[in-house]
Amino acid sequence: MFSLRNYFYTGFPGFIASRLIADAFEQNLCDEVYTLVEKCNSLQAEVAAATLLTRFPHKKIHIIEGDITQPQLGINDKVMEALRAHITHVWHLAAIYDLAAPKEDAYRVNVHGTKMVNDFAQKLPQLTRYMYFSTAYVAGTRTGLIKEDDLIQPLRFKNHYEATKYEAECLVEHCKAILPITILRPGIVCGHSATGETNKFDGPYFILNLIDRLRKLPTVPYIGKSKIALNIVPVDYIVQAANYLALTDEAQGKTVHLTDPNPHPMQEVYRAMVKEMTGQYPFGHISLTLAKQTLRYKKMRVYLGVEQQAIDYLSWQATFDTRVATALLKNSRIHCPDFIEILPTLITFYEAHKDGKRRVTIK
Repeated sequence: MFSLRNYFYTGFPGFIASRLIADAFEQNLCDEVYTLVEKCNSLQAEVAAATLLTRFPHKKIHIIEGDITQPQLGINDKVMEALRAHITHVWHLAAIYDLAAPKEDAYRVNVHGTKMVNDFAQKLPQLTRYMYFSTAYVAGTRTGLIKEDDLIQPLRFKNHYEATKYEAECLVEHCKAILPITILRPGIVCGHSATGETNKFDGPYFILNLIDRLRKLPTVPYIGKSKIALNIVPVDYIVQAANYLALTDEAQGKTVHLTDPNPHPMQEVYRAMVKEMTGQYPFGHISLTLAKQTLRYKKMRVYLGVEQQAIDYLSWQATFDTRVATALLKNSRIHCPDFIEILPTLITFYEAHKDGKRRVTIK
């Protein structure tokens, strides 16, 4: 027997997709979900689903083998017919998020894969919402205030991830006339605000990796003298807001920045990180130019745990407007936690797991 809502996800068992499902079950938004998983990841997905269902024994997770880069997502006709009859919400999260990903790989998954998901969504007569996860960084190298209803191609992008996510969002934007779409643009995502939990140390954790290595010096220097605001948002804010917006009629047809409306300056964030990790404030400076030149060498990238592309975000002068998000969430209790306030929790989790398998692979 099927519930009134049936959710279909790409990107499971990824960090955000898994937590979206857990939160949906916790709130009884749906009783069963369908997840598209590549064959090579099916065992991992089954383990993740079984673990999740120990918390929700009366819910169901259906794992469907497929491939977002294939027509009909690689789903056979019999399964597709069943999905057509029941799917009410499509959540598209599958993407290559690696800032150092080769152009061809990023394009195949992020752009062509999104086109295939768009086509899939158009075949679902019961569809009431298509939630697409873009990124605030489709803005590329644009500066100044980035508005939620802007989708303007910048002069250039900082990496292939940004470029392909921009192209993918354009494809989804064009489908707003025929599909009930909400586009979400998260900022840089960190771990859970209450537990610090994350599944990999990328994004803001590149800075923690760097500080962890530099703490062997007598003092940890500042990296550059940037006055930019660093926009970091905890995963629980992303999850809670996304699940709320999926059921909010006013969110249909909207593009929403899930970013921090009150981000802290980069130097303030870095200063707080160094103090929390070393007990001392940073002293002295290393220029961003020198930092980036140093990271040209793979041995240094691996040693420091930082991708060269991450440095570009430490000098990018732009802010994200959140007026649409604020208006849509005003009747909820959902708000973005202050990053400086949750930093001790994030670092406690980082320190406990930094020597395990949670570090990202540095290319």
